[in-house]
Amino acid sequence: MPIPSLPRRGLAPRRRPGAARALSGTVCLLALASTALAAAPAPAADAVLPPAPVSWRADLSGPGADDVNVRYASGALRVRDGSVSPASLGRDRGYASAVLETHHLDHPVDRVAVDLDATVPATAGVEVDVRGRAADGTWTEWRRAAGGTPAELPRDVVDVQARLTLWNAQGEPTAAVRALTLTADDAGGAHDTPAPATRAAAFSARVYATREGLVGHTTANGHVIQANDHFVALPSRRALSPAGSGQYSVQVCGPARCETAPVWDVGPWNTHDDHWNPSAQREQWKDLPQGLPEAQAAYDDGYNGGRDEFGRQVANPAGIDLADGTFYNVGLNDNGYVTVTYLWTEGGGDTRAFPTWGTDVSVRQQATTTSTSVASLPGPTTVRVRCQVHGESVTYDGYSNDGWSYLLDYGGYVSNIFIDVADAWLPGVPTC
Repeated sequence: MPIPSLPRRGLAPRRRPGAARALSGTVCLLALASTALAAAPAPAADAVLPPAPVSWRADLSGPGADDVNVRYASGALRVRDGSVSPASLGRDRGYASAVLETHHLDHPVDRVAVDLDATVPATAGVEVDVRGRAADGTWTEWRRAAGGTPAELPRDVVDVQARLTLWNAQGEPTAAVRALTLTADDAGGAHDTPAPATRAAAFSARVYATREGLVGHTTANGHVIQANDHFVALPSRRALSPAGSGQYSVQVCGPARCETAPVWDVGPWNTHDDHWNPSAQREQWKDLPQGLPEAQAAYDDGYNGGRDEFGRQVANPAGIDLADGTFYNVGLNDNGYVTVTYLWTEGGGDTRAFPTWGTDVSVRQQATTTSTSVASLPGPTTVRVRCQVHGESVTYDGYSNDGWSYLLDYGGYVSNIFIDVADAWLPGVPTC
């Protein structure tokens, strides 16, 4: 039985602030009589005034649990070790990542602007990515924000998190980040209609997979690769999970079987190739169709002169790297094509998405704690629930629940006590 942290209970429903409605009766008549004296016309009766933008300054001084290879000294954040680079890229340059504290807002937002105070040498670089968490606990993808170009989030969120990525040429000076100020607001009305409870299936594509290997090396999220490890690398930081988390996971189906694995590294070949997104939403290579990795287009058709974003000649069409355990488990003995489903993308089919809480939460073959464990959720994860059953009652820290949810992507059941909602029996989910 896992021993997770205490759950959050009862997330408040999202409400948009609105202006007060017009007064009625005698008061309304008096208001009409006084319009001739007014210097300007009164606002519309049901006008909704957008909330004011909210700004805050990020704390760069405290090391975070999800930071990778950063140090804070002399009032600035820098790359700690210039020889560290994401394992899947294998490039000779320093890399560091700082995942900053989540900032909670008292009203929904969908746009975040940044103001960066940094010294960036010509041989170094800094990128700021932001993401948001909706009231239901689900995260958006990371989106890049730069001075004058705010990050546009795909839906309303009530929590915002920023991530700094720094790099420098090996042996050259590193960037020094002194301050980061973020400003969030609502771009206006684009997400007022609630998302349907049931949506189309998550996006899938057939892509070429390579074995990452590199045991003992460090991934882009700070994980030290182990023998027989289970994770994947994708060529974009938009879907990079924090270490130990399955917040962004894929289902990989090979010749023998399918496996659900978290995204813990960036690569192969590129770092801005979110090929699972529609063409217009891709960070780079917007002229390529959804589902086609840039490396595959370069290798097969000579796209971009046959080179990746760094100018390297592409030697294979890989759009995903698989850790050894995942590689062999899905039935590969050599590099080859697999079907990948990007589980965080808009979708769900006949499922509903819910956040979980706790660490090392077991997914069981049946709705009992003695049943075979078919998977483990390393940390808070968004899962797709197809149906639920009454099974063995689970008690933890004063909570008891006999409800179990069937997780489509894991092929097993998890106790509803680890689903991070207030309801013991999940709303809108049918009985299996």
